[in-house]
Amino acid sequence: MKSKVYFTKDITPNAVLKLYKYLGFELKGNVAIKLHSGEVGNQNFLRPLFWKPIIDYIQGTVVECNTAYDGMRNTTPKHLITIHEHGWDKYFKFDLMDQEGPDLEIDIPNGKVIKKNWFGKNFKNYDSMIVLSHFKGHPMGGYGGALKQLSIGCASSYGKAYIHGAGNVDEIWTADHNSFLESMADAAMSVVDFFKGNIVYINVMKNMSVDCDCCSVAEDPCLKDMGIMISLDPVAIDQACIDMVKNSSDPGVAHFLERVNSRNGEHTIEASMALGIGSRDYELIDVTDLI
Repeated sequence: MKSKVYFTKDITPNAVLKLYKYLGFELKGNVAIKLHSGEVGNQNFLRPLFWKPIIDYIQGTVVECNTAYDGMRNTTPKHLITIHEHGWDKYFKFDLMDQEGPDLEIDIPNGKVIKKNWFGKNFKNYDSMIVLSHFKGHPMGGYGGALKQLSIGCASSYGKAYIHGAGNVDEIWTADHNSFLESMADAAMSVVDFFKGNIVYINVMKNMSVDCDCCSVAEDPCLKDMGIMISLDPVAIDQACIDMVKNSSDPGVAHFLERVNSRNGEHTIEASMALGIGSRDYELIDVTDLI
C-alpha cells in the first residue's frame, strides 16, 4: 500500500495546524517537538511564530541538540543564548536535550554503516514526537527534510560527529560520502525504533535555499514557496518534496537540484527505504480546499 502524504498550498501558521488535525493521528504522552532553532545570521529558518499554533495545540516541548561545527549552537552556553535570542523560550517550553551528559547511547543492530547512535539524554523523557522540518538544500546532505531531522537533528553533538564521520568522529568532514548518507539513514532508523513509530512529520516548502538553516551565511531562496506536507512516513514525505521540486517549472529548480544531485542527496532516501523506515511509493493528496 502506498504511503499517504497530505499537501496544502496554503503556507500559514494556521494551515500547519489544520493539516495536522486533518491527519487525525494522536500523539500520546509527553510529546517532543523537534525543529531547527536556526544558526545566528541565517535568514531562512522558520521562526517561532510560524510554528506557534501547532505547538500550542500539541502542548509538547520544543527539543533541540547542540551542533558539531563551529558557530553559535555548538556548546550549551552559546546555544541557550541563541535559543533565547531567536525567541524559542519566550513562547514555548524548550529542552536542549544534550545540555548535560552523559548522552543516551542507542544500539543499531541492523545499521548498514553505524551500529550505535548518541541522542541527547533527555530523549528518554518523551513518548512521541512531531518533526517540524523546513525543507531546503544542505551543504553536505544535498537536501534537508524529515530524515535529516531524525538523524543529524536528534543526535547529540558527539552523535552528529559520529554520523558525519560514518562511525569515526576523527573523520567528521572527510568520511566516504555515501557512507555518511547511509549513516544518516541508520541514525534515522534508530529514532523511529526508539519512538516505536509514534512520530508525525511535517515538511514546509518555504524559503527554499540551497543552504541549510545551520549556515550563518546562506544563499537567499532560489525557489518559490510551494506548500506544506504531512505524513507518518519520513521517506515518503521527503521523496514527495523532492519530486515536487523536480516537477516544478520554477526557474530556480536547476540550481536547487544541482545541490541535491551533486551531494547524491536522494541516496539517504534510498538507504532509509532499504532499512524499512518507509516507502518511496506514495500517494500525494492535495487537501488545500478541504482544510
